[in-house]
Amino acid sequence: MTSLTDIKKIFLEGDVDRAIALLDEYVAAHPESDEAYFLRGNAYRKKENWQEALNNYSEAMELNPEGPATLAYNATIEVLDFFNKDMYNQ
Repeated sequence: MTSLTDIKKIFLEGDVDRAIALLDEYVAAHPESDEAYFLRGNAYRKKENWQEALNNYSEAMELNPEGPATLAYNATIEVLDFFNKDMYNQ
């Protein structure tokens, strides 16, 4: 199994789809990893898949309310509120 460090590197190199696929595998094996959900949220945000990003941040927040996902979730909501209030009505 690919480590989170390796997945982060793949994501930072721009292979977002591969990072998501690897994170899917990682989360299946480590459902308690708030960091994996947070990273997957970042990857979906990069692809502008806002709903999946928010879903993953929410999972990370449930596991670790003090983690970085809370800030990322709130920032994503602010961006969506600012740019597209109708996004929630799809």
